[in-house]
Amino acid sequence: MREDFSFALFFHLRESMSIFLQRKEDHMRGTFYGIGVGPGDPELLTVKAIKAIEAADVLIAPKTEKKEGSVALEIARPYLKDDIEIVYQVFPMVKDFAEDTGAWEANKAEILALLNAGKNVAFLTLGDPMFYSTYIYVFRLLEHEDVDIVTVPGVPAFAAIGSQIGRPIVEGNDVLAIIPATADKERLEEIMAVAGSAVIMKVYHNSAEIIDLLRRNNMTKEAVLVSRVGLDDERIIHDLEAHADEKLNYLSTILTRRS
Repeated sequence: MREDFSFALFFHLRESMSIFLQRKEDHMRGTFYGIGVGPGDPELLTVKAIKAIEAADVLIAPKTEKKEGSVALEIARPYLKDDIEIVYQVFPMVKDFAEDTGAWEANKAEILALLNAGKNVAFLTLGDPMFYSTYIYVFRLLEHEDVDIVTVPGVPAFAAIGSQIGRPIVEGNDVLAIIPATADKERLEEIMAVAGSAVIMKVYHNSAEIIDLLRRNNMTKEAVLVSRVGLDDERIIHDLEAHADEKLNYLSTILTRRS
């Protein structure tokens, strides 16, 4: 009887210790923050975004294969702690996430290693994290892991542009179409044929085609294109047809409405 009790006590203590160690491990694991830093002006970061940056031990600064540095990091720089660790990660620019998972999985492993070491990790992204953002792919990689994720919204470029140039984006019963210029041509034609007001993102790739599409839908007169809103080299173009053949910056957005 005493032997049975001893075995039961042993297994109970072992189970309790296992639960304790698991809870301790969970407690030590860091939090992952996805932080929208807005379109360019550091003063547009929200209070919550600044607090999340201050809580981070490590900042993940996304960059492309072709460019050095990170625009998102430079926007957030006024709020960085002196001892913050900065990790640059390259994210392939692909239309389909499934096309190239190698780099993404490597970035995921690096982030998980930092979190498991007890560090709070913040991923910086332009605009809003859940709006045409690289962060969305990172979020999907981590959402099924045992990780605490906090997503902090940011000001999207088109909202900043409307305020910057003093132009309502929609009002009354207006219906707004938000369109990536990288969409299939047939899809673009279909949407622009019925759109009353539109925000067109990512127009750097095929701006001449987009401007021609606007012209055919009587939407060039009311159109304005803004590149790098809130940054030092911000550019505002009202006469889009006169600049149809120019190479535009990646961070270019068009606001327009049917005239």
